Order: sequence, then structure tokens, then C-alpha cells
Amino acid sequence: MDLRQLRYFIALNEHRSFVRGAEAMGITQPAFSRSIQSLEQEFGCVLVDRASKDLRPTPEGHVVLQHALRLVKGANQLTREVAEMTKLDAGELQFGCGPAPAVKLVPDAVASFISAYPRVKVGFEVDNWEKLSRSLSREEIEFFIADIRHFESDPNFHTQALTPKRGVFFCRPGHPLLAKDSLSTNDMFDYPLAATLLPPGFRKLLASASGRDDFSPGIQTDHFASLMKIVRQTNAIGISTEECFTEDVAPGELVRLHWRNLPLEQMGVGARCGIVSRAGFRLSPAARAMIDTIISLDQVHKAA
Repeated sequence: MDLRQLRYFIALNEHRSFVRGAEAMGITQPAFSRSIQSLEQEFGCVLVDRASKDLRPTPEGHVVLQHALRLVKGANQLTREVAEMTKLDAGELQFGCGPAPAVKLVPDAVASFISAYPRVKVGFEVDNWEKLSRSLSREEIEFFIADIRHFESDPNFHTQALTPKRGVFFCRPGHPLLAKDSLSTNDMFDYPLAATLLPPGFRKLLASASGRDDFSPGIQTDHFASLMKIVRQTNAIGISTEECFTEDVAPGELVRLHWRNLPLEQMGVGARCGIVSRAGFRLSPAARAMIDTIISLDQVHKAA
């Protein structure tokens, strides 16, 4: 038994055809069939029900298939890690980021990274901190950039803070609130709020201001372009980080709102942005190089 045979067995299960499985693996059908038969002889049992139209695995075949998937995945991971440790001219990197870092910091960092390491494949998913933490726990990504307050006290995660981000409220030009000389949070709750997934601390602040036990925005999306468009066309009040507002909003397109009894420094919107990884797990060289790039650019943006 070897990995090649296990890969052929996995291909047979995926394609449910000796002909298509052989084509997918780039060998002749007779050679493919002999490999499956050799694997059956190795285990001393039938692994495929050839009497069934879709070549279903036998009960023994199901057990072999589950182990084969793990073994082949482990072998691929081993090959990838060794290549990545040798030098950063191979391999791939998967990480995640929240909607706010995806506006400027992450695109700038990826552009800088691939200029330095053009042979490393980079993929990043943009989602809220809650879903990104699940992806991290499933080992689908090596790290993510988002609000770190929820993870700082959790021993399963390692956090590294980035420059604090201030939050802003905004609305469309001509919004009824703009006719008032001074705005309080009572005025805010007369209109739907549009935001990404809010950090628990900020939700608590808004719940307290509104007199509710909990608070969630009337419109929630992790896509900033959609959020901006909704606010431009309605009386909804948008919430974002100042960086996103500055980057994505043309002058005069949207107007900032200021609440006399809700200072910006107390808002907590994106204020604790940082890098989250799994505690006790060694990051790949590519992940470490990307994190170094992100930290460096974060300092450049701060200075600017």
C-alpha cells in the first residue's frame, strides 16, 4: 500500500467510474483498475461494490476512504510545509480579515507581499470576527485581522494589537438629522442603523444608550460598499471606522454625524483591531512574513 494507491481510491470514490477516475489521475484505465485491485488484495477485502451502478464503497471501503483522505491530506501538508520552510518561493497562504482592514490595510499588505514573494499563492477571506474565529479553529486560515477584544482573554488564541481605529457615524446629505443644531443618542434611535457585526462592547454601549437589554443594527452586512450604498439611498445611519469612511467615501457623498453624549473615543468601533492566531501553533514562514508586512504598513498608515 502506498499514497499513490490511496489517491487512486479517492479518485474512484469522487468520480464513481474507473474510466473517469483514471482520466483524472492521468493514467490508463487498466493500470487504474489494477491499482484498486492491488489495494483490495493488500487489505484482504472488497473495497468497491462493483454490482452497484455508482460503484459505492463497501463498509470496509468507507473505513479505508476516511483514513486515505486524512493520510493524503497530511502528506500534502507535509510537502507544503517543507517547501515553505526552505524558502519563500513556493507554497500558499490563507488568512482572513474583517471588513474594515479589507478596505486599505490588507490590500496594501498583499500587494507589498506578492511583490516580494511572487511565487507564494495568497488567499484571504473577508468576514466578521465571529466567522473568522471559526475558520481559524478549523485550521482553514492561519490568522486573521479583526477586533481582538473578544479573544484577548481566551487561552486558545494569541493576539497582537495594531493601531487603534476610531469609529464614525454618517448619513446621506439632506438627512432630517442634519437640520438639527445638536444631536443626542435619542435622535439616533429614530432611524435604522447600518453596520457590520458590532463588537460586544459597542453593542452594550448602544443598548445602554437606547434603554434596551441588547442591541443589534437594523441593517447588518460585512460588505462596506453595500452598506455605503444603502445609507446614500435611505435615512439609515451608517457606522464604520474612520479609515473606511475616508477611503471609500467621496467628498460630499456622505456626512459625518456627531452625538453630544456619545464621544467617539468611547465608541469602540474597531478600536482594538489586531492580529489573531491560534495559541501554541507555529505559523508558516509565509504567514510570519505577511504579518510583518501588515505591522509595517500599519505603522506607515498611522504616521500618515
